[in-house]
Formats: sequence, structure tokens, C-alpha cells
Amino acid sequence: MFSVLSCGRLVARAVLGGLSQTDSRDYSLVTASCGFGKDARKGILKKGMCYGDDACFIARHRTADVLGVADGVGGWRDYGVDPSQFSETLMRTCERLVKEGRFVPTNPVGILTSSYRELLQNKVPLLGSSTACLVVLDRTSHQLHTANLGDSGFLVVRAGEVVHRSDEQQHYFNTPFQLSIAPPEAEGAVLSDSPDAADSSSFDVQLGDIILTATDGLFDNMPDYMILQELKKLKNANYESIQQTARSIAEQAHDLAYDPNYMSPFAQFACDYGLNVRGGKPDDITVLLSIVAEYTD
Repeated sequence: MFSVLSCGRLVARAVLGGLSQTDSRDYSLVTASCGFGKDARKGILKKGMCYGDDACFIARHRTADVLGVADGVGGWRDYGVDPSQFSETLMRTCERLVKEGRFVPTNPVGILTSSYRELLQNKVPLLGSSTACLVVLDRTSHQLHTANLGDSGFLVVRAGEVVHRSDEQQHYFNTPFQLSIAPPEAEGAVLSDSPDAADSSSFDVQLGDIILTATDGLFDNMPDYMILQELKKLKNANYESIQQTARSIAEQAHDLAYDPNYMSPFAQFACDYGLNVRGGKPDDITVLLSIVAEYTD
């Protein structure tokens, strides 16, 4: 199941090509989402844009478009905690801060920090852990500002090639950086990273650039060349094309996750650590697919 961001009269007249450095037009993102919960054989979207323990948001402000994905750490389920509550609350808080204008486009880490602080101060105790990846497009400067904590991430594709990619952050194999809130008796024993540890980047984008933001359920099951093959089907910036391509990518990753004979990126990574692993990695999958387009209010 997918959802589409549609606000105002967005003119998606992007041409897949280069652009002059003097372009004075405002940019925006045309975005569609699709995902699958690990235990679902069909795409099921829970309330609040959650796929399984994954959560995401798409928010617009007059100065910027902001996207985010988060992957709740499933291990909390062994302690009677629903892992999706932490990731969903984190993303909903980020979304609210953006819509209220309480953010600086050049500082996505600041959004993550403010949201995490709110969770820590919540009167109702919230336990759990989550990775997080935020992507901010500044309308006027045409710059993309990103913050990635853990093993979710993003790709920027231009003219069929990956021109920017987030760096994965792992403490050790299959243990990504994460924001956490633990019960008082477990503080210090639960892995927890600061939002400031997020890997940050800023770079210029062009009309027609494709931005794919996703949780590790995608990247652990589909290498870049497979993703690029799917993106070749995306010929323009109309909503229907983006929706169809986002769904195609998520469906392929979901199918591969359950293929026992497939040598997935996750399996290859495990072999590098001396583990005898083969097949896909069953996991929640969240895909946000965006195209940089001209914006008209």
C-alpha cells in the first residue's frame, strides 16, 4: 500500500538532465511511499505511515520539504515492548516540528535532536530504540541536507548513476547506531547513541534528480544495480509513475527477502564476517521515492 504527498499546485516539469547554476526557481519533492511489514505477504500500511516496525513521514513547509524513515529495533519485543511505538512516535514528532516551522533546513540533526528530547521528556514512559534517516530539500538554495543514524539511508540518482549515498553506521555486524530509551534499571546496559552521532551531508541537487530514502529492509535485499534497473522505468515526475516505481522496488525487495537461494547484500556482508549465510533477509521494508521538481505555489 502506498501514499502520496500532494499539496498546492506542484508543477512536476522536471527534465532528467542538468541545469544552470543560475536557476532561480524554487524546487520541491514529488514523493510516494510504499512498504511491507516483515510478517505481511501484502503491503499493509499501519496508521501513521508505519510498515511493521518501520515508520516514515513526508512533511512540507514553505521553506523546505522533509522526509524521514525510522526502523524500530525488534529485539524489544522480547521484553514486552512494541518496537513500532518508538519509531512511529519519533517520526510523528519530527513531522510536527517541521509543519510548525520549528526547524532549520540546513540542520536535520537539529530536528532529530529536538524530537528525541521530546521523547525523553514524555510524561508517558516510552521504551524502545530506532535508527533514523532525515532528508531535507531547501527550496531556494536547491541543496539537500541529510542526517543518517544507523543503517537506513538514501541514494541520489542522476542520469542513471548514483551520485550521492549515505554511509551506514554499525557498531558491529547487524547492530546499527540507534536512538534508545531504556527503563531506569537498564540505563547504561542498552545501546544508545546521540543524535549528534548521525552522519550529515549537504550537496546541490538538480531538477530531475531521483532520491530514494529507505530502511535497511531494502538495502539488505537489493544491491544498487537492481535499484537502478527499477529506476530506469521512471520516465517522468508524474505521481502515477513515481507510485508505480516505488511499489515495484518494494515488492521486489520483499520477494527477494524470502528467497532462500538468493545471495543478498546482507548475506554477502555476513560472509565477510565469517558467517555462513545465504538467502534474503526477511525484514520490514519502507521506501520513499522522490523526484526533484519545480515548485509553483
